[in-house]
Amino acid sequence: MRQLKLIWDFRGPDAEKIAEHHMIHLKDYIAKEKLSLNITGVDVVNDIHSIAFIVVEENEMRFVRDALKPHRGQVFNP
Repeated sequence: MRQLKLIWDFRGPDAEKIAEHHMIHLKDYIAKEKLSLNITGVDVVNDIHSIAFIVVEENEMRFVRDALKPHRGQVFNP
């Protein structure tokens, strides 16, 4: 089954700190909802743009997307 990466974009001078904090909430959500994958992370795009992400199985995507409202998504290729 395909894995999908749901992404939240943060911009501004505190983008990395905000993305790291958001990742904490994503980890809590994974535990609470007992999702099949436990993959989250933060990527720094540049000085003023960072992303937080969660990776979900395709069959869980709609449930997670509707609950958490990510900004965008893409197929996850580890």
